[in-house]
Parts: sequence; structure tokens; C-alpha cells
Amino acid sequence: MPDYRLAFDVGGTFTDVVLVDDDGALTIEKVLTTPEAPELGAQAGSESALERVSARVGDVSLGVHGTTLVTNAIIERRGARTGMLTTQGFEDVIEIAHGERYDMYDLFLPFPAPLVERRLRLGVPGRIGSDGGELAPLDEAAVVQAVHALDDEGVEAVAICFVHAYANPAHELRAAELAREHVPRLALSLSSEIAGQLGEYERFSTTVANAYVQPRLDRYLAEIDGWLTHGRLLLMGSNGGTLSVDVARRQPITMIESGPAAGALAAAAYARRLDRRHVVSFDMGGTTAKVCLIDDAEPLMSPDFEAARAERFKPGSGIPLRIPVINLIEIGAGGGSIARMNELGLMKVGPKSAGADPGPACYGRGGSEPTVTDANVLLGYISPGSFLGGSMSLDVAAAAAAIGGLAAELGLDAVRTAWGIHDVANESMAAAMRRHVAERNRDPRNYTLFAFGGAGPVHAVAVARKVGIPEVIVPLGAGVTSALGLLTAPMAVDLVQSSPALLSEVDWDAVARMLDGLERRARAAISLDGDGPDAITVEQSVDMRYVGQAHEITVRLPTPPTDPAIEAALRRSFDETYRGLYSVLNDSFEVEVLNWRVRVSGPSDDLWFESADDTADERSSRQAWDETSQSFVEVPVYRQGGMAGGLTFAGPLIVEQRETTAVVGATDTALIDPSGNLVIRVGP
Repeated sequence: MPDYRLAFDVGGTFTDVVLVDDDGALTIEKVLTTPEAPELGAQAGSESALERVSARVGDVSLGVHGTTLVTNAIIERRGARTGMLTTQGFEDVIEIAHGERYDMYDLFLPFPAPLVERRLRLGVPGRIGSDGGELAPLDEAAVVQAVHALDDEGVEAVAICFVHAYANPAHELRAAELAREHVPRLALSLSSEIAGQLGEYERFSTTVANAYVQPRLDRYLAEIDGWLTHGRLLLMGSNGGTLSVDVARRQPITMIESGPAAGALAAAAYARRLDRRHVVSFDMGGTTAKVCLIDDAEPLMSPDFEAARAERFKPGSGIPLRIPVINLIEIGAGGGSIARMNELGLMKVGPKSAGADPGPACYGRGGSEPTVTDANVLLGYISPGSFLGGSMSLDVAAAAAAIGGLAAELGLDAVRTAWGIHDVANESMAAAMRRHVAERNRDPRNYTLFAFGGAGPVHAVAVARKVGIPEVIVPLGAGVTSALGLLTAPMAVDLVQSSPALLSEVDWDAVARMLDGLERRARAAISLDGDGPDAITVEQSVDMRYVGQAHEITVRLPTPPTDPAIEAALRRSFDETYRGLYSVLNDSFEVEVLNWRVRVSGPSDDLWFESADDTADERSSRQAWDETSQSFVEVPVYRQGGMAGGLTFAGPLIVEQRETTAVVGATDTALIDPSGNLVIRVGP
């Protein structure tokens, strides 16, 4: 029997599935997500793909899963009842934060409420110093009393967060030992294990978030793992690597950007395949659009992330998490984003989404509010009869009714309103993309936009035109590219340890021992999942900054710490990285190091579609809105899966796949490359 690998990515609106046999043949499926029980949609989509090749779940040897469950649990406040044990006097750290305002002129700033209510944050005597020495012994009787008090409150999970635990975790480890002895049912998260680095607020916040989602994710993973009867299950992490079930159960917060990270990995794999050095990954689904910069086929990384922002584009308004993530920006614009008139009488699109239930009005599932997908149907960009390969028919009349209600409010006709929804969504995404590129000191004219997701190719060319990106690539299988990215991801573990010092005063022998210890821990986590030592790659880096700065940058170690020239080489690497980001240097300033990092990863695969659906070369035409003439025109429609490489076209035209549609404007030109990808040159 063939051996299958299965990837399933659960999004806010659709669940995407990619099935690969041992010959590399791919089968794809896309089904509506089941929000109340996301595992049901994942199982249904996977079983549908397996049925198409006459296989069963028992034939799957490897399943890789990307999920929005962690981020949704935090945003929707649907996690476990959580308690916190901390050093006495530090119970309010996660509420006081930095004592700063993220917008100094707004007197009514919203802040996210702490994930642990005040009466469940209990302090116990005992103190570790910043050098790791014990200033006061841990009061073990107080720990036991606090654990029982939390148990009486019905707490499911406890975050153990002691001051300076990054320097010496002894008190946290002993508190956890006592908690397991007296109340073994509690799920425990230790700050020294979850985010062992400087900064009480961020370390505590990350640990609390991990505890908050741990029980729910544990139950969910047990369900998925049990369904995948014979295969090994891996989970997509935010760092661009996969995790074992055991690691994911202990540290679920590392999965908060699970799905978006997979899409960026797929874009990086295609960048290598298509020889594009600089790519902007543009993943637009039903709920959000995600943008990531990829240079030299590597997604940009960040050592931290902010979840559940009260104000989407305002740093500081959310819950800070000290976890390595692929550096993405998310925009509240997707196919299900709802359009409305704001208090100024202007059109606003998103961030609220119709999701999968009820979904856009055209889905015929009870939705009545106008969405981006409804607008695209009215504009002729999406065919009602070929949506998802014809497996799901769209209700044009319902879309027209939903758009018509907003049109009446705005005093416009339905078509103009539909075009306004489409264009406002494009402008929102372009503004966010422009800012994301500019903040990283990049020129969009040097980039290719790699467009995927169910809605991405519909909007990609218009967004690229607004931003100034000259080329757009729509791959085969664009509608499920994120799921494909799951199968390209290596297993990876990232560990960090704080040891602040001036660069000129670093004890390099101590650093070598520290990095060696981190590497052994990471290798142990990787080897649990069967990767051989010869296939493992180790990367070492350090967070650095000028003395007096509040923020640091991550710099790879250019040589081993035992190299006598390491100090000078690391200063040169810092200067090069800093200049690349900010175009200036401050040579007279001393440099300090803060956090030492080790990343251990296994091998990765570069998968791509050489052919997509089995549709023969089909050509038709339909009326679609033309941006240039601002009118409906008869537009040729092609099926990308049946087009031969080398074909060239002039816009306007529409190119359909089973799971998505690409819209090419009147001033654009397009061609099909040898692998069947649609390559579009963006006109003025």
C-alpha cells in the first residue's frame, strides 16, 4: 500500500488539506472550518482527500497540523481557569506591565485584561537574586497552601513565575515538585522553561499565556492524535519548525502563529525553487491577510510576538510573548471581512469577519452582512458555479441583497458599492504591507509578491500596484499553499538563556558551556521524534544592543565562542546587521549582549506542485469589472491547471484554480512558467 503524508491547516473560515503519496503525487482538499470543534473539519477534509485516492487514515504515516486554536483561545478568552504562583510582592506584574501608555494622546486607551484574575495570583516568600544566588529561601509551606487555595478555586492550570528564575530555576522547580505532589491534576508552566530570559513582565506574560491554553490544547491534541491511528503527528510552531505532540502539550504557546508560519515557509521554498531572492509572502484567507518579508529564501524572524492587541496596529496594546516567531504582519482583511458604514459616513472593511459560520451571504448559510467575497462575486471575479471546483455553489442573489443594503446607506448602486468594498480592502492591505516593508528598510520595487490563500490571488495584483511591487507569482495549488508549507517544515527547537554583559567583558568559556547545554537540551527534544544526529543543523545567535538602548537585535555568531577572535568578529556582525536595519552606526558606543540563543533543526523538504487539479485546458469568458475603464467587460477565463508552460497573455483576464482565482488587470501581462505557476508583470 502507498505511504501517505498528510497536512491539514485549520483557518478561521476554511480548513486546507494536502495529501502526498510516496511518489510525490499531491491531492488537495478545502472544506469549511467547524469553529466549535475544529478537529471535525480537519478530519472531514482529510478523509475526503483520502477517499479520492482510495486510502484510509491508517495509511497515513505522518500528519502535520497547523491550527489557530491557540491564538483564538487567547483572543476569545476561551482558555482554562488559570492561577499564578509568584514571588511575594510581584503579583501585579502582568497587570502593571511597563506602566506605559502605547498612545500618549488617547485618554481612553483599552488594554487587554490579564489572563489570570487578581485573586488567583498568589505570592509566596523566597527570592533569587539577579546573579542566581538565593537571597531568601523558598517558603515551601506557603507554596503548598497556595496550591491548595488555587485547587479550591477550581483552577486547571498554574503559571509558576518567580523573579530571576532565568538565572536560577531552583525555586520554580521545587514549587512545581510540591504542586505535583499535592495537587497532581494541575497543568503547570514554569517561566524558566517557557521563556528563560530577562524581563519579568514578558517572561510572566508568556508563561501565563502558555498555562491558559494548555488544558484546552491538550484535549484537542489527544483527539487529533487518537484519530491519526498509525501515523506520527507533528504540530507547526511559530518559529517555522514542527514540534512533537509532547513538546506542543508542554509549550502550546509556541504554536500561536502556527498557520501563518507555514505559509511563509512555503513561500520561502518557492523562492528557492523559482530563484527569487526577495519575496513578499501574501496570504489572504477568509478572515485575515498575512504578509512576510523573505530575503535570500529565508523568512524574517522575530524573538517576540504580541497577541490579542486591543488596537491591531498599535504595539503595546496586546499581550507580549517571548517566543521566536516568523516575522509577519496580520491585517483584518479576508474574504469574510464585513463591510459597513462608519460614524463618519465612510466605508469600512473588517476586521470583523463572517468566518465559516454563517460565512459570507453568498455561501447561503444564513449570513446577511456584506463581505469582501460577496463583492468579488458581484464584480465577476469569482464564479458562483466553479467555487471550490464546483463542490460549493454561491448564491449571487444573497450577495446582491447584502451589498444592496450597504449601498442604500451609502447612496450608491450595488456595483459601485461592491467595487468600493474590494478597493478599500486592497488599500487596507497595501497600507499595512507598505509600512511593513518600509519599517524594515526595504524597497518594494526589488520584491516579488507571492500570492496564495483562497482570496490572495483575487487581490494580489491590485495590492502590488498600490505598493509598487513589479511582479506577482500565483503558484499552482495557491488555495492550499499554507498546508503545503506544513510538509516543507523541518523539526525545530529554539532555546534561549539570558546572561547580560558588556561585549568586552563576556566570559567566553562560560558562554561556550551555556550554549553547549542549550544544544544538548534541544537535540534531546529533536531526537525524541526520530531524526538522526547527522541530519541536525545547529545555529547559535545572541541578542545585542548599544548600551542604553531599550531594544536589541539578534545577530548570528560568526564563529564558535571558543575562537580567540570571537569578540571582534561578533562586533563586526553586529555592525553589519545594525547598518542593514537602520543605515547608521554609533561606533563610539559600547555594545552589550543579553540573550544567547540556540536553534536545532532537522532536514526540510521542498515540495511544489508540478500539476494541480486534473482539469484539461478550459477557456471561457464572463463579464467582470475592469478597474481601468471602471465598467464591466467581457474577460477571458482560463484554468491554470490545464495551461502549458510558456503561454503569455495580456490583461484583463481571470485565471482559475480549484481553490482560488487570480485577477489580472488591463495594464498587466502574464505568463505560465515551466512549473505551471502564473507570473504577472504589474502594469501602471
